[in-house]
Amino acid sequence: MKRSGQARLHDAKNTTLSIESRFDLAYNAAHALCLAALRWHGYRSGNRYVVFQLLPDTLGLGPEIWRVLAKCHNIRNLGEYEGDLNINERIVIDLIDACQVVAEKINALLPLK
Repeated sequence: MKRSGQARLHDAKNTTLSIESRFDLAYNAAHALCLAALRWHGYRSGNRYVVFQLLPDTLGLGPEIWRVLAKCHNIRNLGEYEGDLNINERIVIDLIDACQVVAEKINALLPLK
């Protein structure tokens, strides 16, 4: 999960991709990294939202990070289930920045082999 999250985060930073692709890549990178942290602590979740809410416990990250990820989760759900993916460059940048913070924390917790 960590490797997949990092690859997606790297690709999300590619500004030649469409904004929708970048959002999707960054959101899925954040989810994979947060899920890896949750599993490292011995837990599993069937709810995508929970992995973001537990960031204070799993990686010691505050609301400035998990609220961005939670907002993007809601945006993603509207896009997936209602066909209304209402995104702009600002939210994609905020998502990538939040995901980068998660990646740095998880890299300190779980170094790649």
